[in-house]
Amino acid sequence: MLARMKPETSAQTLTFLRRGTPVTLANVAPDRTLLEVLREDLHCTGTKEGCGEGDCGACTVVLGEAVDGGQLAYRAINSCIRLAHSVQGLAVWTVEDLAAPGGELHPAQEAMVQCHGSQCGFCTPGFVMSLFGMYQNTKGGQGIDRAQAQADLSGNLCRCTGYRPILDAAQQMGSLPLPAGCAVDEAATVAALKKLPAAQTDRYLRPTTLAALLQARARHPQAQVVAGCTDVGLWVTKMHKRFGQMLDVTAARELRRVETYPHHIAIGAGVTLTDAYAALVSERPQLKTFAQRFAGLPVRNSGTLGGNVANGSPIGDSMPLLIALGASVVLMRWDTRRGQITHRELRLEDLYTGYRQNVMKPDELLCWIKVPRPTADEQLKVYKISKRFDDDISAVCLAIRLTLKNGSVKTASIGAGGVAATPVRAHQTEAALQDQAWNADTVMAATAALRAEFQPISDMRASATYRQAVLGNLLQRFWLESQGLRQINLENLTAPDLETLA
Repeated sequence: MLARMKPETSAQTLTFLRRGTPVTLANVAPDRTLLEVLREDLHCTGTKEGCGEGDCGACTVVLGEAVDGGQLAYRAINSCIRLAHSVQGLAVWTVEDLAAPGGELHPAQEAMVQCHGSQCGFCTPGFVMSLFGMYQNTKGGQGIDRAQAQADLSGNLCRCTGYRPILDAAQQMGSLPLPAGCAVDEAATVAALKKLPAAQTDRYLRPTTLAALLQARARHPQAQVVAGCTDVGLWVTKMHKRFGQMLDVTAARELRRVETYPHHIAIGAGVTLTDAYAALVSERPQLKTFAQRFAGLPVRNSGTLGGNVANGSPIGDSMPLLIALGASVVLMRWDTRRGQITHRELRLEDLYTGYRQNVMKPDELLCWIKVPRPTADEQLKVYKISKRFDDDISAVCLAIRLTLKNGSVKTASIGAGGVAATPVRAHQTEAALQDQAWNADTVMAATAALRAEFQPISDMRASATYRQAVLGNLLQRFWLESQGLRQINLENLTAPDLETLA
């Protein structure tokens, strides 16, 4: 891909830490990606440009950020869709930064050599950086099992080596010695991060408090909002859109928290998908596999739940789940006349008015997502249907939450994705279940209602007919799983249902 021209009128300064030393770059346009800056300005050509959309992982780098308690948090991210100014004040590691000054390899690199984890080598730097992030987050690669290795590397694709030797490397690197000069001095890094200057730009706004963020939104309603860059980055790399001004929500301290209350948890709009899903899984452990199937780890480390919800993609996986859980969103704005923050709260499904359209006013921001805490009697399942198990977009996503009382459905809440112009709630299907006996006849009636409730389109991922059939199949699957797969009346199942069971 040809490099985009740098506008001569841009005079925006970017500062981040590399190898313990501040790097300051002038004239960085607000819509330039981190990959462009690394390859073109710093000549870090080990970081590869592959898909340009965060799917292949060849561009993976690791970010370091000082967190509470003076610790250093490491996150592997895709530099191809990460806007450069979003790493202001952070530490950045590329594949060139890992080996010791004398040339000795870091264990993440040496393990790849010993396990024969590289052939053509194009994807190797990205894999090495994901391994480095894993190494730092596991106290030197300790206790990594096959499942963790596979989950953490799901955002890195290899087309020729095969994954077995790379997974071997992930498990082996913890047993290799760390050469002198390869260790990260975390205390010195945290101290150096604290000394970095604040952002010096009026075109990439990154306020550090909620009040300042909302005031900036009031002053600049035309600015493009970013909350992790994983979608806006695609608009830059794939649609070649240009943006004169950005407003980044992820630095506002208040919005980087997950707060727990007696009846709900509140997830700030700046909380990464990794941390947001960790909070959801801690409340409902059955969501662990679904959480790991949301894109790959580098995307989850950059993207935010708030950004995913505000974006409103009909195939976004978070929304069907949140709708089924009864989540609401808090929209905030700065009231200039009164000089204070005002807010309103609405159900998540009421946020959307059309394809990627919502009810937010030009000066409003989505700031919080409130998720009810689980009840003892709830049954919850969420199903993602995609062509690949890992790192893929859903053809259909269905989340079902039921509570039962005396063998009847007390409450039913169903969210669906991939079947309409927006993420939707299946109101008609819920009505078909409400106060009905939880048995095969009720499920068959609700299955018919669910298949008839939406009119999905056909596209490259699935046909409309397939999507309608799968919707019903998934409700049947939920019923069968609720019965422990023991009470199956094959005479009542349709041909598509039998195909699913097979």
